[in-house]
Amino acid sequence: MKEMQALLQKIENHQARIAIIGLGYVGLPLATAFVKNGFSVTGIDVDQSKVDAINQGISYVSDIASEELGRWVAGGQLNATTDYGILDEMDVAIICVPTPLNKTRDPDVRFLLSAGESVAAHLHPGMLIVLESTTYPGTTEELLLPMLEKRNNGSEPCKVGKDFFLAFSPERIDPGRTDFTVETTPKVVGGMTPECLQVATTLYEQAVSSVVPVSSPAAAEMTKLLENTFRAVNIAMVNEVALMCDKLGLDVWEIIDAAATKPYGFMKFTPGPGVGGHCIPLDPHYLSWKLKTLNYNARFIQLAGEINSDMPRYWVEKVQDALNDVEKAIKGSKILILGVAYKKDIDDVRESPALDIIALLQEKGAAIHYHDPYVPEFTYAGLYLRSETDLDSALQEADCVVIATDHTQYQWEKVAELAALLVDTRHVL
Repeated sequence: MKEMQALLQKIENHQARIAIIGLGYVGLPLATAFVKNGFSVTGIDVDQSKVDAINQGISYVSDIASEELGRWVAGGQLNATTDYGILDEMDVAIICVPTPLNKTRDPDVRFLLSAGESVAAHLHPGMLIVLESTTYPGTTEELLLPMLEKRNNGSEPCKVGKDFFLAFSPERIDPGRTDFTVETTPKVVGGMTPECLQVATTLYEQAVSSVVPVSSPAAAEMTKLLENTFRAVNIAMVNEVALMCDKLGLDVWEIIDAAATKPYGFMKFTPGPGVGGHCIPLDPHYLSWKLKTLNYNARFIQLAGEINSDMPRYWVEKVQDALNDVEKAIKGSKILILGVAYKKDIDDVRESPALDIIALLQEKGAAIHYHDPYVPEFTYAGLYLRSETDLDSALQEADCVVIATDHTQYQWEKVAELAALLVDTRHVL
């Protein structure tokens, strides 16, 4: 209780020293949220370029302004390092490292294990460790807890809930949003013990408007996967409805808008070129993988993944059909892709369905060009492309224009006027 009370007092007085491990789209906004609320934060990342950028006051995350970041760095409230040794001086360590999937769509926890081992090497009494990286139910207890209780720095073992505190709190970052931020989005927290839950809840209450405690880290881990599996399944369902309406000669958008007039029992989802980003294409697979270890087949998740991942192929067929209608072959045709980010008004291309559309069109021999005001260049599947600088000319010269991302700065009436042939995956026209 002595360690707990001392840590709670530091947190409540905003004197707790916080380390954020992983300074990407989750870690950096979280770090700035604590800085805004009076805490001193040190970021830790293995990428020296990110560390250098932060220490120079340069933001590489679109939601964080460099001007604001520079003020915090200059004021000594925020700094970054590659040295995990700084954890010896920290009261809190929050892990926000990537948890991707490997080629077999199984969880890749190498970054998480590496971060956990580094934290264990510098674990000291009265320290709070929180995992925010998305992963499968049981990760905090099965992977992180044993290495922390064992400690690999040669000292005596630590007892969770007494000597140190451990919790899971899933990130809920939606890049590009301004209505819901780290500070205004409710924070789910699950602690290994009641004491862990109290300490972690108190920490987040200092920076987040609403904290939602749950019974365990596994419950918090499952909450995150339910949120994004819900979206993945419903997007897949409406994508399949779009395919059905195409076969039936019906306008899927008319059907969706009519159904959305029902004031209860219906939530509007819209079809598109597939799903992208850091959550929806990946998170359901964590749950599916975990259930496989328990001899359970998560059929909804697998089917949703198949439908969503096949949507780029459907739209490529639409491009081929459109070109056939004007007596052109897809091979050799100049095709302009409008937008390659996975959603509008951001620069993130992770898992973007636009990239799959590009790869499929290239396989068929199309001459690919693209324009995206947020993505100046990218490399995917061995193909390197740069964004067109003269959009008007690119639109006029293309045999077909594919609207893959509906950035708000595009003037759609002008696009329709200049393009000879259009395939609209986002229903903006």
